[in-house]
Amino acid sequence: MTTRFFIPAIVTVLATPFAFAQHDRYAVIAQDPHLAVVPRTADEINRIETVTATPTDFTAAQRFEDRPAGAATVRVTPDSNAFSLSSANITFEDELLFKVGNGLFRKIWVSSPSSTLASDGLGPLFNARSCQRCHIKDGRGHVPEGPDDTSISMFLRVSIPDATAAVHAIDGYHGTAPDPNYGGQLQDFALPGIASEYRLGITYEEIEVALGGGESASLRVPTYTAENLGYGPLHADAMLSPRVAPQMIGLGLLEAIPAADILANADPDDANGDGISGRPNIVWSQVYDQPMLGRFGLKAGMPTLLEQNAAAFSGDIGISSPLHPSGAGECTTAQSDCMNAPHGDGDARSFEVDQEILDLVTFYSANLGVPARRDPDAPEVLRGKELFNGAGCTACHQPSFVTHRLEGQPAQSFQLIWPYTDLLLHDLGEGLADNRPEAVATGREWRTPPLWGIGLTEQVSGHTQFLHDGRARSILEAVLWHGGEAQAARDIVVEMTPDERAALLRFLESL
Repeated sequence: MTTRFFIPAIVTVLATPFAFAQHDRYAVIAQDPHLAVVPRTADEINRIETVTATPTDFTAAQRFEDRPAGAATVRVTPDSNAFSLSSANITFEDELLFKVGNGLFRKIWVSSPSSTLASDGLGPLFNARSCQRCHIKDGRGHVPEGPDDTSISMFLRVSIPDATAAVHAIDGYHGTAPDPNYGGQLQDFALPGIASEYRLGITYEEIEVALGGGESASLRVPTYTAENLGYGPLHADAMLSPRVAPQMIGLGLLEAIPAADILANADPDDANGDGISGRPNIVWSQVYDQPMLGRFGLKAGMPTLLEQNAAAFSGDIGISSPLHPSGAGECTTAQSDCMNAPHGDGDARSFEVDQEILDLVTFYSANLGVPARRDPDAPEVLRGKELFNGAGCTACHQPSFVTHRLEGQPAQSFQLIWPYTDLLLHDLGEGLADNRPEAVATGREWRTPPLWGIGLTEQVSGHTQFLHDGRARSILEAVLWHGGEAQAARDIVVEMTPDERAALLRFLESL
């Protein structure tokens, strides 16, 4: 297979003017070395400013708003496959690559040694046997439904403070290190003869929230524990953070947004005084050997889809790749049985997942289509959109961008998209804090999640569990958990009349 999609551009040109005088600290990450960029013309820049401008008329849908992924938008299927279609604008040749990547994404890995040499190498420690087992139907994972639920797609990240750690002198980087016994992620499954690392324990406390108009809502406050630890105690300073697998749609389009356009929304010192201080996460790229803008992961801890996928293969399934060459995956030197277990590397593939397979899975995940909007012209939806804007939600959930014009990547090239995210970090308050930093992100900051497809979550995933740990059982609960920079917007929603809240939720469900 010829790799066309992930080769670095030889020359990268900024897509739009950027006020480095205000954000000079971020100049180093305003480049996009992972993309082959065709510079925008002055006319294109003017057109982009027009189509992404804040609306003032809420009596009708904006032009092209019904196609959130531009030409890549797909039809809405009536079943759980709504997130599993390929981008509508890929070629027949690329459709074949997408299907091969889909097969690899769904592949069930087995232990080594095995007669199925192309599929061996699982573990020895792992959270799932395939990518699809966590990202079920390419949608969201779910929290445990009981003590015997083994189908969950949730785990705990773990790290300890490390004042000596630094990543190539990135400004503001939080020094952390893996737990010496357990690494950077806790795995709840293991191959026969090897102890698993832990069992996830969750308890909830219900709290009532009074709403305007005499209504109320109940929120569940989670407490997480790492039980049945298999390799001794966690470090005394271990920081745990729960993670539920997010949906997969539109990732290639998010990767194609110009870094300069994302940084243009950053206001780290709240210079405009609106209480919103979006910050980019700055992470070191293994592939490009330089600092880059973090885009992927719940704290924007990964710069590219390729690196996100390679890390998931290693941490979630225990599969080696050129970026994570250890056949033992996340095993630590304290886990001798795991380190000495048979692995699936060392054959003709060299790694359990070679570069070709990694590229195919990345191509698949980059081209999962975003479904079309439902009823964007409905009066209640338009009223909800006006309330969403009026409450200040768009300060973080940026409605639209235009992607780079790209060579060799037509499906993501120059598309007007509506992801409803700024891809920046925001302090969401103590209620949602995991108190675990990641690169530049603090323990109270999270990347704004895209909202496209949120109204199809129940259809695809069979539940309506939201936020980084699935604690919210509805969109309304997710809103009510917002604090910190989003406290003012959250309070406006609380004070709305029942009809206004219903309109707001109807708008969100249309995305």
